[in-house]
Formats: sequence, structure tokens, C-alpha cells
Amino acid sequence: MRDLRTLADPAFEGRRAGTPGALKARQWIADQFGAIKLLPAGDSGYVQVFSSAGRGLSPGDAANVVGRVDARSPGLRALVVSAHFDHLGIIKGSVFPGADDNASGVAVLLAVARHLAANAPNHPVYFAAFDAEEAGLLGARAFLESPPVPRDRMALNVNLDMVSRSARRELYASGTQYYPWLIKILDPVRKRSAITLKYGHDLPEQGEDDWTMQSDHGVFRRRGIPHVYFGVENHADYHRPTDTADRIDPGFFGDAADTILDAVVTLDRAIP
Repeated sequence: MRDLRTLADPAFEGRRAGTPGALKARQWIADQFGAIKLLPAGDSGYVQVFSSAGRGLSPGDAANVVGRVDARSPGLRALVVSAHFDHLGIIKGSVFPGADDNASGVAVLLAVARHLAANAPNHPVYFAAFDAEEAGLLGARAFLESPPVPRDRMALNVNLDMVSRSARRELYASGTQYYPWLIKILDPVRKRSAITLKYGHDLPEQGEDDWTMQSDHGVFRRRGIPHVYFGVENHADYHRPTDTADRIDPGFFGDAADTILDAVVTLDRAIP
């Protein structure tokens, strides 16, 4: 909740890509990566600027923040844990703080990073806070165009986007229709979870309820990299100025974060 409240604070101006608020968020995340002692993913440090012209942004306006934890076992492919940090910014004088979308995902990404930095994983794990998701998944596209590890050395993308609110206490792990082998790995996590972890939202015939291209994991799928996407169904404050920190359910959010951490650790142990 501390990290979520920070990113959703009006001082970050809704974190729209290319704005001072997004730059402030980018630097804050990089500072957290440094405090966790993640290794930089590239020669330029954690911040990886990318060209985003053509979507209302100038080249250099947007940047991902990427760090890594090295593997305990050499030679294994990498896991990529991702969450976008941008949101809609200020529209007609109103700040869109994006507490659930997606300060919540970034907060859980940081929690997972803290755990794995202290408990070395089997696989190398890259932590990617993507920019410009709301402008068309641009941060994920840039990441995979110039990846810190070859794409064929990526075993899985675990994407987090909106994970802190559900009146029914339901969190979805989407992507199992494409990758049924994930079910056997995640079923024990479902049984241990204090919330209801469900599969779904990954069939084209579901129309708008098909989440395959709704967030950054869609870019990984198009590149042939398996994904699992953790998220909640839309709520009344989605993409509204009322998506504020005070509307987050800390109990559900904490249980969802525990479930996602359990899933990442379990996937790291199970994926060959």
C-alpha cells in the first residue's frame, strides 16, 4: 500500500507517458530498484529510453525501467515479470491517479523483486516496469525490439496489471488456454490462495472479455513467448479520476500480492 499510494499520489500527475509526472515515476522506480539492489539490465543502467514518436510523444519522452536478479542455476532461460507504470495523466483538469491501473501492479512487481533479491531464483528474472502501455503497449514493444536477453532465451512473461480490487475477491490468471501446461503448475497455487484465483479471459470469441492484447503480455505472445497475466475484472473506477488509493481494498490486495509471489516462485521452480 505504501508503494501504491506513492505512485497514485497527485504529485505524479497521473503518470502519462512523456509528462513530468511520468519522469518522476520513472526515477522513483529506478530508486526502488537500486534500494533492492537489482542488477541493471543494460549498460545504461535501469532506465532504458526508447523512441515513441507517432503516438503523441517525441523521441526520448518514454522509458522503461528494467533490472534483474541472476539465476542460482546456470543456463536456464529467463522469466520476465512486468507491470506498466504509466496511466492517463491529467484530462480536462482532472488527475487520473491510476491506483489500481497500474500502481498496484508496480507495487507487486517491487514486492516480488524484494523477495527474489533475498532468495535467489533458479532462473534469471528480469523486472520490467513498462512505460506508454496506455499509448499502445509501446514500452513492451520497445523492450522486445532491443531485449536485454535474446527472445528465444525468455521462458515466460508474468504480467501484472490491475491486481488490487475485486468485490468478489477474484484474481485471474489469464493465458492458460494458450499454454495449458501452466494449469498443472498453477493449480497448487490456487489451492493455497486466500482469494479465488481463476483462469479465463483468453478466448478470442469472448470479444472485449478476451484480455490477450489488453496489456503488455500481448506483445510477448505475438513474439512467441508464453505469458500468464494476473489481473482483476474492470470496476466502476477503471480509467476514471476516482481510481484512487483510498478505494483499494488492502486485505484483498495483500492476498493477491501473496498469491502472485507464490505463483512466480512456483513457476521458477517448475519450468524446466
